[in-house]
Amino acid sequence: MSTDSLSAPVMPVSLKANTLLSQWLSVNADGTVTVRSGKVELGQGIRTALAQIVAQELDVAVHRVRMVSTRTGSSPNEGVTAGSLSVHDSGAALRQVCAQARAIYLAAAAQTLGLSDAEAALLEVHDGQIGLPRALPSQTTSYWALADDSRLACAASGRATVKPVTAGQSCARMDLPDKVLGQPVYIHDLQLPAMLYGRVVQQPSPAAQLESVDLAAARSWPGVVSVLRDGSFLGLVAESAYAADTAVKRLAASARWQEPASLPDMQQMPHFLRTQPVESTVVLDKRPSTPSPAVARRHGAAYSRPFLAHASIAPSCAVARYDAQTLAVWTHSQGVYNLRADLALVLGLPAEAIQVQHVDGAGCYGHNGADDVACDAALLARAVPGRPVQVQWSREDELGCAPFGAAMSVQLQAELDAQGRICSWQHEVWSTGHSMRPGRSSTPVLRAAALLEKPFDKLIAINMPMAVGGGAERNAVPIYDFAQTRAVSHRALVMPIRSSSLRSLGAHCNVFAAESFMDELALLTGCDPLEFRLRHLSDARARAVLQTAARMAAWSTRESAEGRGLGLAVTQYKNTGAYCAVVARIDAGHRLRVDKLWIAVDVGRVVNPDGVINQIEGGAIQTVSWVLKEQVQFDRTRILSNTWDGYPILKFSEVPQVEVELIDRPEQKSVGAGEATHGPVSAAIANAVADALGVRMRDMPIHADSIARTALADPA
Repeated sequence: MSTDSLSAPVMPVSLKANTLLSQWLSVNADGTVTVRSGKVELGQGIRTALAQIVAQELDVAVHRVRMVSTRTGSSPNEGVTAGSLSVHDSGAALRQVCAQARAIYLAAAAQTLGLSDAEAALLEVHDGQIGLPRALPSQTTSYWALADDSRLACAASGRATVKPVTAGQSCARMDLPDKVLGQPVYIHDLQLPAMLYGRVVQQPSPAAQLESVDLAAARSWPGVVSVLRDGSFLGLVAESAYAADTAVKRLAASARWQEPASLPDMQQMPHFLRTQPVESTVVLDKRPSTPSPAVARRHGAAYSRPFLAHASIAPSCAVARYDAQTLAVWTHSQGVYNLRADLALVLGLPAEAIQVQHVDGAGCYGHNGADDVACDAALLARAVPGRPVQVQWSREDELGCAPFGAAMSVQLQAELDAQGRICSWQHEVWSTGHSMRPGRSSTPVLRAAALLEKPFDKLIAINMPMAVGGGAERNAVPIYDFAQTRAVSHRALVMPIRSSSLRSLGAHCNVFAAESFMDELALLTGCDPLEFRLRHLSDARARAVLQTAARMAAWSTRESAEGRGLGLAVTQYKNTGAYCAVVARIDAGHRLRVDKLWIAVDVGRVVNPDGVINQIEGGAIQTVSWVLKEQVQFDRTRILSNTWDGYPILKFSEVPQVEVELIDRPEQKSVGAGEATHGPVSAAIANAVADALGVRMRDMPIHADSIARTALADPA
């Protein structure tokens, strides 16, 4: 091995894939800095956090930073904005880019000012102004005076020295003023010249095939410009949104479908998952190097979650324009390059002929319908070349046709020694796959692709590699110190209901199961749940968040009260990300309510404290909704929960008080916050229910009816 290879810098993963500085950054003569990140704003505040990183490294005011929306061909390709990796990946890359850019501009300033090497080493930057300490005006210059695109037309070295660590600073969100004031910033607001409006008649059930439809009549309806049938893909284009909405209802009424009963029994999903053909993967098989102590007690339990919908507040939307064998798409997709790859396959175009531009949407929480509706728009736009077509899904489309978060079943087994210490732990999870995003296969996974006259194969969801956190197996390995641990993931090879990435992937159910099981084991041994966890936990950061959350909730002095209970849980997201501990307080009076959550979080180096807290609060509230209310409903043929009545979510009046405490560790790398809460909040609620009512809830959702059924089935 050469000396050079030993000393090669370890580049941030996003920078290693996109090494040209000018692809990330431009310094402008007008006193601004343009930043192009490959990560997109989904409402999580990443645009602001990345702007803060740039401002800090360049020593400029944050208001000078202009964040450009991601676009294929001009933005770095950072894959998908997912997995709480934006600050970790894009932030780390931008720190290096800006540190190197700062050094380049300081060198240019030294040359311009005619400074010696010793003087050049003393140069300072204050809001873009460059000069020696207490320098005279004639001895200063600025980024703006030296602005020249060619200066950054070079590769990143990975060796630039980033600024010393400082405490994170809260900063007002850059994207919120326009949204709060109702400015037209969303994809749904986009207006292009000569724009038409498209709508799609969706399959009424997952396996439906279109048998017949009266296309001739539809082409004569008022405002209709074009009607397209390609296999079971059916849609139209009209002059106005009103005409499109009116016509698509009539078109749907005239369509005749063959609908086989292809769905499993909703009430038996855990059994269904455990009895299907599977691909099994051993995630961890840790065995003790010394003989295990004698087993004094064994305990096992099974847990589950149903299919969950993304339930975005606004349905998915896209705009496309097809002209002269080129395609332009405006979308709120999480991965513009990935979407481009699948669109190229569906339309038979070279990827370079397609430009995909990100425009803000209404939040997604994972792989929702944004990519699918972009494909719908592209197919309809091809029928009317030269004119942009906006396609808006309906609420029924969004709740019934977008990919769902996978249903899961988890089986846990543990052995304890005579001292009440866990000596063996086994975790098995059965699930459909958790990822079917575009751009990762030679077969497109967009919904319309499998409906065409010449259909593409309908793929089943995969699990992401453990190197990026895994899918169904995410957080299947506990954070505790067990002498023997075995974790196995079983991916179902039958997928009657389409599933893909939903916020936190398998971590939600795996942590729900593991942390509920820890409470059960604590009860068996007569140990306090906090003490029982600490007994098995050596990770100092995990112990710190757990003890902090317990202190916040006054755990040690809690008092029992009829119908009220406290529960706690802790985890490290993906076993590599944020540490999060939660104490939940529930009130099970005339109805079950989570009235307060205390949350302690360690995300390493905090960039924007307010932004982290917002992410934690939002994730926690969403999790309460998942745990108490959400479940995709279906019969043997159709998805039934395609309205808000059929798929209720948490109401504003039901939102608990959330108290968050951050443990800032500026010496550690920054990790994401958006998905840290979903597992521990779920388990903390279940543990609080057991504390309040003495009923152990192992299946989500947890509500009055499910508690009553469980109590009747298991009176003990």
